[in-house]
Amino acid sequence: MRTAFIGAILFLFGLSGTAFAQTSDLVDRTSLRVCADPANLPFSTKKKEGFENKIAELIAEELGVPVRYTWFPQSVGFIRQTLDKKKCDIIIGYVSAHELVLNSNPYYMTSYVMVHRKGEFDGFKNLDDPRLKGKKIGVIAGTPPVSILAENELLDNISSFHRMVDRRYFSPAEKMVDQIAKGELDVGLLWGPIGGYFAKKASADLVVEPLLHETKGGRMSYRITFGMRRGEKIWKRQLNRIIRRRQDDINKILLDYGVPLIDESGKLIEAKMEQKAQ
Repeated sequence: MRTAFIGAILFLFGLSGTAFAQTSDLVDRTSLRVCADPANLPFSTKKKEGFENKIAELIAEELGVPVRYTWFPQSVGFIRQTLDKKKCDIIIGYVSAHELVLNSNPYYMTSYVMVHRKGEFDGFKNLDDPRLKGKKIGVIAGTPPVSILAENELLDNISSFHRMVDRRYFSPAEKMVDQIAKGELDVGLLWGPIGGYFAKKASADLVVEPLLHETKGGRMSYRITFGMRRGEKIWKRQLNRIIRRRQDDINKILLDYGVPLIDESGKLIEAKMEQKAQ
């Protein structure tokens, strides 16, 4: 009976060892294989100009390996054509708790924002602001702020920009921010990393207001993680350790690109850092 028990243990150990090998073997340990969009500033580009490119370099540095990319537009089929086909092992930015991937711990949180010219919406709190009545508002079609504009009866004032475009040839967010800078639009509602980046590069002095106090509509803020294939828990733990060690460096990269970072209490991390320095 003891022999049978030991045999069963060895059998189970063999199964667990096989599972370990299968899980480990899916991740290439000779390079950091990244799934990325080749033309998606401020996130990633083939020229490695985006903040996700910089974060990939940071991870590769920790692992002691080079970065190798699989390029594919972030549209329908992105996961299926890259991560699921084992052409790469990590997506640098993916919304937390998304069912298509295994998520790491969040490494930043951000929100949708309102971009406007400096001095025109001092004291802005949320999209209930009566000063928005009659204003020209830029928005990306199908994004969460649209529902709030609908509830506030502001849809007649909007200029809607397509969400799914080939970013190699046209950047809706960049065009929207340029129109705000020129006075052709009064405000624009954008995903925080995009609005913050293009506002920072604009020809006019623009303000980026995170939408943190909305009274209508759905959630405006989201946690962002690394995305992996489901079941790769060893890889997840390794990436979580890197996040813990290098969080300050990751934050610096994001802030340098104008990304509005939010802590767990809903306050801007950048504002906290400035207050601490005073």
